[in-house]
Amino acid sequence: MCEIVSIHFDATILSSPIEYLKGMGPLRADLLKKELSVFTYKDLLDHFPLRHIDKTRVDPIRVATSANDYVQTAGVLVQLQVLGEGRSKRLIGTLRDDTGELDLIWFQAIHWIQKNLETGQSYLVFGKMGQFNGRAQISHPEIELYSREKAGGRSTLEPIYPSTEKLKAKSLGGRQLAKFTGQLLQALQPADLPENLPEKLVATFGFPSRFEAYRQIHFPANEAAWRQAVERLKFEELFLAQLRLSLIRLERHRYSKGVVFGQVGNLFHEFYEQHLPFALTGAQKRVLKEIRADMGQGRQMNRLLQGDVGSGKTMVALLTMLLAADNGFQSLLMAPTEILAAQHYSGISELVKKMPLKIALLTGSTRAAERKMILAGLADGSIHWVIGTHALLEDKVVFYQLGLAIVDEQHRFGVAQRARLWKKAVVPPHILVMTATPIPRTLAMTAYGDLDYSIIDELPPGRQPISTVHRYEHARASVMDFVRAEIAKGRQAYFIFPLIEESDKLDLENLMRGYENIKAFFPEPRFWISVVHGRQAADVKETNMQRFVQNDTHIMVATTVIEVGVNVPNASVMVIESAEKFGLSQLHQLRGRVGRGAEKSFCILLTGMQVNNDARERLKTMCATNDGFLIAEKDLELRGPGDIEGTRQSGELNFRLADLVSDRQLLEQAKRMAGALVESDPELRDPAHTALRAFLQSQKGKLAWSKIS
Repeated sequence: MCEIVSIHFDATILSSPIEYLKGMGPLRADLLKKELSVFTYKDLLDHFPLRHIDKTRVDPIRVATSANDYVQTAGVLVQLQVLGEGRSKRLIGTLRDDTGELDLIWFQAIHWIQKNLETGQSYLVFGKMGQFNGRAQISHPEIELYSREKAGGRSTLEPIYPSTEKLKAKSLGGRQLAKFTGQLLQALQPADLPENLPEKLVATFGFPSRFEAYRQIHFPANEAAWRQAVERLKFEELFLAQLRLSLIRLERHRYSKGVVFGQVGNLFHEFYEQHLPFALTGAQKRVLKEIRADMGQGRQMNRLLQGDVGSGKTMVALLTMLLAADNGFQSLLMAPTEILAAQHYSGISELVKKMPLKIALLTGSTRAAERKMILAGLADGSIHWVIGTHALLEDKVVFYQLGLAIVDEQHRFGVAQRARLWKKAVVPPHILVMTATPIPRTLAMTAYGDLDYSIIDELPPGRQPISTVHRYEHARASVMDFVRAEIAKGRQAYFIFPLIEESDKLDLENLMRGYENIKAFFPEPRFWISVVHGRQAADVKETNMQRFVQNDTHIMVATTVIEVGVNVPNASVMVIESAEKFGLSQLHQLRGRVGRGAEKSFCILLTGMQVNNDARERLKTMCATNDGFLIAEKDLELRGPGDIEGTRQSGELNFRLADLVSDRQLLEQAKRMAGALVESDPELRDPAHTALRAFLQSQKGKLAWSKIS
């Protein structure tokens, strides 16, 4: 990347340890470090207020007790008593004015608080209003002696900071944090928080300076000033993240070497013209074109391929492997489970059985003699393709000339695991990572923004949309009747039970109880049922799966172990038990196990009568759409980016202010601006970008992003 010039940035005062702040001291500082990860002055500045309260307003108690948010009121403390013993011990005070009464409750630092309060005195109280046993109360309020003059002299908007009970007990609640932050801001000069955005960009948006933005986000002159400060600092977070990713991609495109797949040869043409089982969709053709362009330029491909369940990613992978073979290179395809690896091996082998290609399957359960032959074949180049699990990562697996590595369901492999694959060739192989978990656009732009990515956004012709319905437990009999009718047509059905992560034993009990219930509706020998769960031995699990795959059983009762890896076109019904316990993404993945044939398929979401609002929203979304990308967007909205599958190991999206759901428009602007800047000045040599270059250098190594190689 570009060489960074020296510039004074994030001045020394901001890197000062927090204990040096006047009045802080080592004990409080240690608590701040443990509770809020505040180690330096800059960390304190970045501990932003949750909200601001107009504390010039003091409501009568009657008005305050009707609120359900933060309130400020005043009155005489008429009673103070300690109740309970041990953990249930609490201090209760009663505040009274002419309009009513209010309880004040403390569960911690009881002795200290009791010593500092006096009945008969007037107090100003601030906190979040609650109710207990029909009485209004504030737990752990901020409290101080009250005089009308003192209340009237307050600043209009006071910040409310996130704190903890331990901090409050040591006089580091929201008000004390505001005091320390105000003290720090008074000691700072604009040079201590220099500008890091280009002057032109700041002017275009009408942003305040960086120094002013920090002042106004903590202690705003008015609400408009606060909004401007928030927007500026959110944009800064998003813009700098996009700029880093753009520079990483630029560096990879410039300097990473890759083998050139210059020709589309006989193998590709023969398969395309003679063995392709169905016409490619427009989306598959577009993605193949993008992959071919990557592979022909002499730089390593790093491409993320995302597509919904059943969209034809495996066919794209197969055609890419044919391109590698035409150019004299070997390929590997790595899957997260033996079941999925075996499915890929079986499907791909069947498709190319009439072609001069040798394919091997290598997993943890491959027998020693066969393993020895496979390792020899990979080393001498006689095996063209190997499909397997993490067994492919072993040092003993050596290739003659590896040119392409494909990773399926990539979020199930750690970054370090994947990186071991790239070292299996002198020139790093081209990388294609695939996921059937659609990634929301905003997440793709941040968590995977340093990669090139392709989307297969249409299903192969002949696939019918899956009908999804929500049914409550009382409708179980009619659900069973429907499943019985589908089986009578020659179809098969899944019954899926949730995992209770805390206990394998409970999982099994839950599943076996459900199995007995289902068996009562579908008695043997008229109906045959396969049972699959995580505690079964691998061979038992495989046998039970294969019986279902080969239509020897009518029903598969399973936990989410079948989320990936089972392809049964004849299965037309999926019943998901306790569907309210599943996340949106998982429900969508499970539903994708049906609808793989030409027949109409159904997904029935079965729940108890008590369903909370979030779960109801998930079920409603599932019934409304089959579009994985819409579902992924909704999942992001409901859960936030930190919980979306796969993002944690990619470097958390730990923005302090920006939100990928509500700030989507700002993210789009930031991405566009960052892209344009890198395109016009890739080395950041323009004097206007000096501060920006310096800031990027100062932050180097502080954030982890999801580089695949």
